[in-house]
Amino acid sequence: MSEQFNYSSVLAPWMNHLIGLKASAGISAQRTKWILKEFDDFANTDSLDDPRITEEFIQKWRSTRVADCDSTLYTKYSVWSQLTTMMSRNGCACFIPRLPKQPKRDFTPYIFTGEQIKAIFEACDNYRLYDTRMGTALIAIPAMLRLLYSTGIRISEALSIKNKDIRLKEHVIYLRKTKNGSERVVPVCDTLAIVLAQYVTYRNRMPVKGLDAPDYPLFVKSDGTVFNANTVYQHFKKLLAQCGIPHIGNHHGPRVHDLRHTSAVHALVRMANAGMDLYTCLPVLSAFLGHHSLSATEQYVRLTRAMYPGLEKQCSPINAFVYPKICKAYDYND
Repeated sequence: MSEQFNYSSVLAPWMNHLIGLKASAGISAQRTKWILKEFDDFANTDSLDDPRITEEFIQKWRSTRVADCDSTLYTKYSVWSQLTTMMSRNGCACFIPRLPKQPKRDFTPYIFTGEQIKAIFEACDNYRLYDTRMGTALIAIPAMLRLLYSTGIRISEALSIKNKDIRLKEHVIYLRKTKNGSERVVPVCDTLAIVLAQYVTYRNRMPVKGLDAPDYPLFVKSDGTVFNANTVYQHFKKLLAQCGIPHIGNHHGPRVHDLRHTSAVHALVRMANAGMDLYTCLPVLSAFLGHHSLSATEQYVRLTRAMYPGLEKQCSPINAFVYPKICKAYDYND
């Protein structure tokens, strides 16, 4: 475990055990580790010397979380429930807190139109340096954004790709580091394969040793160093401005992650136009996006039906009965 997750309170052995259980199931549990770190710090601050977690201890912790929103609190209570349940089942009786009511999702992602995607790509191709700095990610941005839209992968997944993971002749990319902790294979279309091959050719011409090594990152700056998601986001904001696409900011987008949402919706539209029923497309789209459940993917069907009402008739009568329309008062888009 990394140094930042070296828990030191009396609860540390149980926290490490919980993380170990998740790791054995192939779950990276990055957010859980951070939440447990908060619990660990609170236990130290409160001078907890008995690992048996009581209701009073949970209430005392809750009184300190005045700035947490409902969704954040729900997630943290879920981790408390997992930790205390595991401890109780292993002979350390604890109070298991009841989960609060799950907050209703009210976030609607920004879905780019086909014309906007085309404009963004054209702006990428005309993107130019404003100075002579070598430490710029400009060389990778056009290929990076096309990859995100074409495959629907997350920015963190794209940045984790190494040279050995791309198989352009086979038209696939292997994702070894994903949000859900499960490796998957991503298909690469013909046009994206051309773009990536061109990027790799020009990247390898840079006078940096080891750029073509199997374990070297695919996307790098002009000096051969890696960059992070924030770098991509800053370039993306500039491209949006050049395309005349308003940027609200403060997590309201359009965000780089919205390329993933857009990819999903556009994929559904293409499948529906090809004669497939929207709901029979769900397993295909779910595997494409790397989701572990269909419920995580179903939101895209609702988005697609709302944005493209002409596709409504392509939903079979059976699915229309199984998945009835949600009244406006409870639709997550409202």
